[in-house]
Amino acid sequence: MTTYLLAGGGTAGHVNPLLAVADRISARDPQATVLVLGTAEGLEARLVPERGYELLTIARLPFPRRPNGAALRFPAGFKKAVDDTRRYIRDRDVDVVIGFGGYAAAPAYLAARGERKPLVIHESNAMPGMASKLGARFTRFVGVAFTGTKLPHATLVGMPLRREIEKLDIESSRLLGLEQFGLSTDRPVLLVTGGSTGARSINATVAASIESILAAGWQVLHITGAASEIEDPQLPGYVMMRYCDRMDLAIAVATLAVSRAGSATVSEFGAVGVPAIFIPYPVGNGEQRFNAAGVVDAGGAILVDDAGFTPEWVRSTLVPMLTDHSIVEAMAKHSATVGILDGADRFVDLVDRALASAGPASH
Repeated sequence: MTTYLLAGGGTAGHVNPLLAVADRISARDPQATVLVLGTAEGLEARLVPERGYELLTIARLPFPRRPNGAALRFPAGFKKAVDDTRRYIRDRDVDVVIGFGGYAAAPAYLAARGERKPLVIHESNAMPGMASKLGARFTRFVGVAFTGTKLPHATLVGMPLRREIEKLDIESSRLLGLEQFGLSTDRPVLLVTGGSTGARSINATVAASIESILAAGWQVLHITGAASEIEDPQLPGYVMMRYCDRMDLAIAVATLAVSRAGSATVSEFGAVGVPAIFIPYPVGNGEQRFNAAGVVDAGGAILVDDAGFTPEWVRSTLVPMLTDHSIVEAMAKHSATVGILDGADRFVDLVDRALASAGPASH
């Protein structure tokens, strides 16, 4: 019986692929023991036990970016996190450590190295994080979601997707989604989403442009997120939702999407073949622009700067696209060429290769 330790968390971008891989390991080998290493504060603290997996916790230690008291305390705290993880590996007889980024990842990578256990890494962003750069020095088994991710030994596996996306039946789910969202069956759907926290600039521009979008013969499913500061205009063909707990249905009804370019969003749209207008989050290290690069280069999406996504841009560029269905249809075909549906299986295959390379002593 093999024992797997999956490390990562903090945000949905780390937790969701971790859970997709945990589920795939359990489906392939029902006798396997799957443990998750995370923190008590991250999203994993709720989602991992809900999914039925045991969560082992270490301290949440943000990497210090300026000299202060936290920076002085960091080395001792980090060493304790590594030591705690090494103890988990020994006490639970862990065979392989698998990391997905987040606060638990770097301690897990060093602990795996210290305990001489095979290490496998998944990097979901096109621009790799610090933990992945560290861990990739210790292993030949590095799976990435996007081509061009600059990590040693990178193997393109795609994003381990949620089962409901991976197995999505577009036709039946589209009809179900149109009915559930109160949309018509005879007009294309523009899906607008800025992620769970929302995107104020996207929301504001779509709200200011909604009449011209509807006049182009489209209907709109607008998931505003927590950052919603707009009022529902109550127009026919426009459906506003703050949250959507059936994003699989939202993706199924989408003819075209307007969204941020988070790694999961880009991967899910590509896997299903949904063309998109991607508006990368303008704060941070610019990783969302890199996430979208592959599908943009393939012709399946258009990239627009946050500052450039204005009502004027909608009128001058988006509305003419909406009235020429051949443009959107071509984008959909191109989007599907770069999508990867079986990322979970590809990545678990990589885990299997890492275990096999370690020899029978690791099992």
